Amino acid sequence: MINRRRLTALATASALALSAFGWNTASAAEDTIKVGVLHSLSGTMAISESVLKDTILMAIDEINAKGGVLGKKLEPVVVDPASNWPLFAEKTKQLLTQDKVAVIFGCWTSVSRKSVLPVVEELNGLLFYPVQYEGEELSKNVFYTGAAPNQQAIPAVDYLMSKDGGAAKRWVLLGTDYVYPRTTNKILRAYLHSKGVKDSDIDEKYTPFGHSDYQTIVADIKKFAAGGKTAVVSTINGDSNVPFYKELGNAGLKAKDVPVVAFSVGEEELRGVDAKPLVGHLAAWNYFMSLKNPTNTEFIKKWSDYAKLHNIPGHKDKPLTNDPMEASYIGINMWKQAVEKAKSTDVDKVIAAMAGQTFKAPSGITSMMDPKNHHLHKSVFIGEVKADGQFNVVWQTPGPVKAKPWSPYIEGNDKKPDEPVTK
Repeated sequence: MINRRRLTALATASALALSAFGWNTASAAEDTIKVGVLHSLSGTMAISESVLKDTILMAIDEINAKGGVLGKKLEPVVVDPASNWPLFAEKTKQLLTQDKVAVIFGCWTSVSRKSVLPVVEELNGLLFYPVQYEGEELSKNVFYTGAAPNQQAIPAVDYLMSKDGGAAKRWVLLGTDYVYPRTTNKILRAYLHSKGVKDSDIDEKYTPFGHSDYQTIVADIKKFAAGGKTAVVSTINGDSNVPFYKELGNAGLKAKDVPVVAFSVGEEELRGVDAKPLVGHLAAWNYFMSLKNPTNTEFIKKWSDYAKLHNIPGHKDKPLTNDPMEASYIGINMWKQAVEKAKSTDVDKVIAAMAGQTFKAPSGITSMMDPKNHHLHKSVFIGEVKADGQFNVVWQTPGPVKAKPWSPYIEGNDKKPDEPVTK
């Protein structure tokens, strides 16, 4: 029987042999920088989130082809939290404590981000969050590359109130039942009040995740709209958008009668819908695939080539780009720049180096990370749905808008600092 001393000697000899051939496992692990990718690849949110995983993988391939970061290749660690909000927290803990990732790119819904937040704060991790959201949050450990309400929701309502947008007087606030729609609609209700709109002219409705029967809701919208010029603000998320838009078409609810502006519907969500009955309905984003500029042309080509090469379902035949993809792409490139500026992946050093980072964005602007509040300055675009599922931009801000994470339409927010509090 081989004794313990003999086993130890054999192990030492093996390690020395591997080392001689350059196969030191400890140093091999240090030759890459691990990057966490935390997006739902199954469940109700997969329709929106799967493509963000692929966007991050494309950016990693691109960065690695140019030599990586600090002389090291990026190594993606992809997990599937499966549209299960508590699982987002578990996967985050795994990424930070077991996989030892330097940064995480992920989440779509605010409920998933709220699940992740205490974990990244406790473990001093770093999350880049790429989707428009309700604001009312600032964290040292999060960079928000999607829109705050003043960079999407408020401009959309202003447009619908204007003569060009149809001069709406009555409002249906329709959303999925969770924190983002409810908080956004709380802000919008207060904003509408400030514009003289009465509660009797606001109808607020919510449906659960994965809801598929919108017949009654669309019938109610038609009935409500009989009382005056009405617009619908939709914060429906995930695969529920498909049956909602199909029902709008079935009911003949046309944009010229009751325009719908969506905050979570882009090119990807319209892929599975016959867009012809939806022509003229609206979406508010900070990027559309249809924007004409050289940076966007290059971005679309990169994505098209990547999707074909990697046989990505849907995109290999009909490649589409959208706002959260752009926000993901900006985020990982800004993180790379910050790591290089800091000459380290140390979270606190990278956070400091992120202040004021700029990146030429596919939207056509040079996007800047605010020096203090961890949000991007972003241009706002409102697009009309076209028959091919793309968007025709009908309105845009003159330039980038600074985010207001704390909405001035919520009482007490004027006393909150416009930068994360270091704990």
